[in-house]
Amino acid sequence: MNIISKILIVIIALFHLYFLWLEMFAWTTVAKKVFRTFPEDLFDKTKTLAANQGLYNGFLSAGLLWSLAISDQNWSRNIALFFLCCVAVAGIFGAYSASKKIFYVQTLPAIIAIITIMFL
Repeated sequence: MNIISKILIVIIALFHLYFLWLEMFAWTTVAKKVFRTFPEDLFDKTKTLAANQGLYNGFLSAGLLWSLAISDQNWSRNIALFFLCCVAVAGIFGAYSASKKIFYVQTLPAIIAIITIMFL
């Protein structure tokens, strides 16, 4: 993989580590400032659901970082593409079901990274 793809993968992985932290450990504090349109009375009630979602974001991050640690270039590329596609699909669903902003924060960077892997 080229350096641009690797940088994008690291950035996307860091975003998902942030999402993990936000949803697993800061749901009833910091997340209230991030998700302003979410009714405040639901944060405590949805803490377990948010933590579960955060764990999945951690898996996405781990997979992306793992792809960079694989020495075989074909496997590294394929693993990166798999996890980037997972990020993109999750972002598309989030944009459809929750907020259009998710498309720009999650899906678009993943698609750009996929394009750099495929064509650069």
